[in-house]
Amino acid sequence: METYEKWLFRANTGVLLSMLGLVITVALAYPLAARLPMVLQIFAHMGTLLFAVGIKIAYVARLAFLSRLGRPVH
Repeated sequence: METYEKWLFRANTGVLLSMLGLVITVALAYPLAARLPMVLQIFAHMGTLLFAVGIKIAYVARLAFLSRLGRPVH
């Protein structure tokens, strides 16, 4: 059970960091795009996609570990 607690913490951290990364890359890709070179705009758009996938994977992992620990999953 202690192992699941550790992985749950990592999944929660993954959701938080992915959300932060998504907000930053969306800000770079859209409102600040005029101030960035094209290469950075491309990386910002790619980052938007990658961080969105990161949120989904970390959230599914979070639900799995909550289920394994017998906690409510919602």
